[in-house]
Amino acid sequence: MKNKWLLSLCAMTFMVCAQAQTWIWYPGDYEIWLGNQMNNRRTERGAFYPPVWRTYTHYDVVDFRHRFELEKPEEISISTEGRYAVKLDNVLLPDMPKTLKLSPGIHTLNIKVYNPLTPPALYVKGETVKTDSTWTVSCLDKVSVKEINQHKKTWGIIYVNAGSWNFNDASQLPSRFTLARKPQEPLSKKTVGEGMLYDFGKETFGFVVFKELAGTGNMGIYYGETLEEALDTLHCETYDRIHVRNHKVTDAITGENTEMVGADYTMKHSKAFRYVYVVPDGEVQYKDLEMEYEYSPLNYRGSFRCNDEELNRIWDVAAYTLHLTTREFFIDGIKRDRWAWSGDAIQSYLMNYYLFFDKETVKRTIWLLRGKEPVTCHINTILDYTFFWFLSIYDYYMYTGDSDFVTQIYPRMQSLMDYVLERRNANGMVEGLHGDWVFIDWSDGELDKKGEVSFEQVLFCRSLETMAQCARIVGNETDLDKFTTLSSDLKSKLLPAFWNEEKKALVNNRFHGVPSESITRYANMFAIFYNYLNEQQKREVKTSVFLNDSVTKIITPYMRFYEMEALCTIGEQENVLKDIKAYWGGMLREGATSFWEKYNPQEQGAQHYAMYNRPYGKSLCHAWGASPIYLLGKYYLGVQPVKEGYKEFSITPVLGGLRWMEGSVPTPQGDIYVYMDKKTIKVKATEGKGYVYVTSKKQPKTSVGTVEKLSDGNYRIYIDTQEEVVIKY
Repeated sequence: MKNKWLLSLCAMTFMVCAQAQTWIWYPGDYEIWLGNQMNNRRTERGAFYPPVWRTYTHYDVVDFRHRFELEKPEEISISTEGRYAVKLDNVLLPDMPKTLKLSPGIHTLNIKVYNPLTPPALYVKGETVKTDSTWTVSCLDKVSVKEINQHKKTWGIIYVNAGSWNFNDASQLPSRFTLARKPQEPLSKKTVGEGMLYDFGKETFGFVVFKELAGTGNMGIYYGETLEEALDTLHCETYDRIHVRNHKVTDAITGENTEMVGADYTMKHSKAFRYVYVVPDGEVQYKDLEMEYEYSPLNYRGSFRCNDEELNRIWDVAAYTLHLTTREFFIDGIKRDRWAWSGDAIQSYLMNYYLFFDKETVKRTIWLLRGKEPVTCHINTILDYTFFWFLSIYDYYMYTGDSDFVTQIYPRMQSLMDYVLERRNANGMVEGLHGDWVFIDWSDGELDKKGEVSFEQVLFCRSLETMAQCARIVGNETDLDKFTTLSSDLKSKLLPAFWNEEKKALVNNRFHGVPSESITRYANMFAIFYNYLNEQQKREVKTSVFLNDSVTKIITPYMRFYEMEALCTIGEQENVLKDIKAYWGGMLREGATSFWEKYNPQEQGAQHYAMYNRPYGKSLCHAWGASPIYLLGKYYLGVQPVKEGYKEFSITPVLGGLRWMEGSVPTPQGDIYVYMDKKTIKVKATEGKGYVYVTSKKQPKTSVGTVEKLSDGNYRIYIDTQEEVVIKY
């Protein structure tokens, strides 16, 4: 047993040696703290809006622990965010040592850090002893320990693997993190009324900079995603007012005073805009105006091009939309909320896997949304958003293969699911209870959310299946059996409760045991791509729901995402392509430079900007508007993982009415390139193994590998090479 422990210790020490040191913290704490900084920057005329759901805080006191074996003496340096105390082999060392000499042998190092203002964080640098995710951490306040133990039915202090990101230098303090910036100049400017109007050419985000600001007086700065909004000084959603005197600038809204350094002045708060309208009075003056564009420095790894230039433009604008809304976290939109919402985020994650493949922002957002123990409400207070949170974790695992993250987050999955299970009704289904928000979607039609809503039960069932899958990943056999049984039981109730044989569709809800007659698209489309309907039922739903104009149409990109995914899964890519061009192309024809929160083709002019009973309340840069990235990557280029982290993949390219297309899909360690025209398919995969699936009237010919016939007109070719594979069909 001793030898086994020593071998494990040596292996752990080797892992540490192989990794660069980084700042570490209690998992989720930094994300929660950073989210609080972001969430409290929401901008909306006349109001200050912190999150409407529970606001969590980081643990003030954290114990960092590391066990290791040294073959030779070593000196380490210690940096922290907060006051700290050091124990070596359970002996408390005096003061707060900046360096520590370690002798050969087996050691346990504990560093306790206290910081009530920012998350306690630790950075240790040595030749072999370095802070990374192999360190374990524990919170030390009695209330938190009690809450964790109550859930886990254990006693004593529990250590978990540390959280980290990419702060790999001692001077790179996590609490000082900022996004990247670069200067941008307006494309044009002109005098309008008593002010100057600046046009930056497209939707953007950042800080307005006044060049050579001087004099005494007031200045109004009015931001607009549209020309109309910027010029409407009484109703634009975001604005600033400042007073300038003696090289001092006072924010008239917050009262914040800033001494100018030099001749230029940068506004303190970032805003979303295309247009900026500046109205000075008094003797205040400035030479010119530019901006500091604020962004997350991500690489565009995914790509898509085809013979249809409008579709190419749609992809480009979708990519830009997603980039603008990928910030500290994946947020909904850049003008108004600037919050992380679980329903919005899961779509951003999926788009991200086909564009940036940025794992870290996904993980940060998942941690932020979940919050701390104990669970007292649903994610964002929304029932369906809790379910989307569960689903996002298994999606992440399939695309990345990162089982360590699943293991780390799994205890919070357990406690959140316990909360859901405790709130089931007598039928084992979920309903919106007091304090719950059953959202589903913004709809122009009547959407009954009372009782057992079929959409919520479908998501609940899928969440139980996800719990079983994640239990298998972490090796929890008890939970695997438990959630397999629960999901199977609920799945067996769905069709008897909600399927209407006459209407050939799932009805919207059941109230007091009585099914409604109302048909909506939501439950039906999710039941299709979750494979809860048989092939005949899928065909029936296609006719009775998707092709039925009497069923209320979806007007948000949010749920159009899923509607089109459902249609793609049943081979309707040609019709979906027409819909993408009509819907997203429609926004472009209305002048969109990023995609919107909501789009109704029946509206005209200023109607497109209004929402929430405000003339410019609608977000014209909303992450869920970027869904063509995902649809084109997964269902046209046809690339998706079959096993975790693309250990095995499938490629099922579908032109869907195009003459040709090509693009790349990022994977954990490489890319998969696909080209297709009406006669040829080319594939080049830099990692993994998988199959290319081809539909053809004749047997295809391949430059590499063997063609396997699956059925009449359906073939596949096994790919196990980094060479380009050319298939003639």
